Amino acid sequence: MSSPHTTTLNYLDTPICEAVLKITELLKASYKISKNTLALLLLQEDPYTQALVKEKEEKNYTHIQEVVSNLSKQYSEPLRYVISMNRQKTVDVLVSQSVTVPKSSSFMISNFLNRLMIHPLTGYPILALVLYYGLYQFVGVFGSGTIVEFIEGTLFETYINPWVTSFFQALIPWAVIQELFVGEYGIFTLGIRYAVAIVLPVVGTFFIAFSIIEDTGYLPRLALLLDRSFKYIGLNGRAVIPMVLGLGCDTMATMVTRILETKREKVIATLLLALAIPCSAQLGLILALLAKSPHALLMWGGVVMGEFFLIGYLAAKILPGTQPQFFMELPPLRLPMLSNVMTKTYSRIQWYFMEVLPLFIVASLLIWVGQITGLFQWLINALKPVVLAIGLPAEAAIAVLFGFFRRDYGAAGLYDLQTKNLLTPNQLAIASITLTLFLPCIAQFLIMKKERGLKTTLWMTAFIFGAAFGTGYLLNQVLELLRIHL
Repeated sequence: MSSPHTTTLNYLDTPICEAVLKITELLKASYKISKNTLALLLLQEDPYTQALVKEKEEKNYTHIQEVVSNLSKQYSEPLRYVISMNRQKTVDVLVSQSVTVPKSSSFMISNFLNRLMIHPLTGYPILALVLYYGLYQFVGVFGSGTIVEFIEGTLFETYINPWVTSFFQALIPWAVIQELFVGEYGIFTLGIRYAVAIVLPVVGTFFIAFSIIEDTGYLPRLALLLDRSFKYIGLNGRAVIPMVLGLGCDTMATMVTRILETKREKVIATLLLALAIPCSAQLGLILALLAKSPHALLMWGGVVMGEFFLIGYLAAKILPGTQPQFFMELPPLRLPMLSNVMTKTYSRIQWYFMEVLPLFIVASLLIWVGQITGLFQWLINALKPVVLAIGLPAEAAIAVLFGFFRRDYGAAGLYDLQTKNLLTPNQLAIASITLTLFLPCIAQFLIMKKERGLKTTLWMTAFIFGAAFGTGYLLNQVLELLRIHL
């Protein structure tokens, strides 16, 4: 005859049922919940339950720990995972007995695609196709190439800039005030042109691509696919969510690190977001810069990805703490709805105009003040030795200075240099890698301070700038030593 303790646990493996029975016999104190539940929570290492039982079971708590330890040695996976999978199998059996699912072709195709997306052998090639067509071709080639050439090259250069320049020259007689609006770094001729003609098409196409990917249900499957790889850098599949969001905006993604369980995970994720995850505007501009030089693009991707995993791996080894477990419900795959995609894209572009456009205008204003006071030229001169040390021409100091305001602002500066044929493929790769490894923007620094504290943020910022210029310097030395020309 079955024990009353085990009849309600018949969905569990026999060793787990036996362990539950042993633990319930060792629980002598009185509790508000059943001892079966307490035993299962102890097997799953619930910290609140452990503290409660340790307090009430002073004599038997050591024996309970021995039962848990002995059981965990029988499984290659954590007990929390094993128990959850036991429950899931039982739920699947009950669902199959009581629910009839029509064997439609769409259902079968969905299940087939689901298996392909989460299996390592097929999941990574699918991810490569998504990145190639969704980001490289749509954002990098179409958005950053075709659309930017039309808006920036045709509309602004041919019509808007000449008209705005003549208007302000006729309206304002003082040359120094004219420079604020239509000079080389003017609000209209630089700030608004960068924001609307160069960055907006990139951001817009990225938001469309990201909304489509998001609406299909692919992101949770990507989290499952990358869970094993992320464990090497002290994270788990759940961290894919802020990392992918970082491709839109690193500042928002840093706030989303709140979904991670431990302080250790949050610190590692924040560092990696600030160091090696380019935001949508910067990513699109980098793709546009390197689209005509596939070898430089491959080097950029390889170095940034390598830095991401190397720094993550070292951080996971240095920072104390345990690796949390990861479980995630998979929503069904579906075709994206046009209304959903358009609504998400509209709201994100609205955010861009409200949050990012003013920063470009402020940057132009600060540069204008810097020109008047001589501070701007002093900063450029101070940056020239650093720029020359990483193999870039002196003219790139301006783009690097822009990068201190925002990484995408610096990338837009590189875009201008490329159109003037001032950068070789080697220099484009080095400059793109260095700017990608910068701290994203001032807003990112402030949100890091809010989420992680001032001391941690200052340490991260110092490390990030050292890593950015250090990587650029080493890469330039290697390319020159090996005489590699991309």
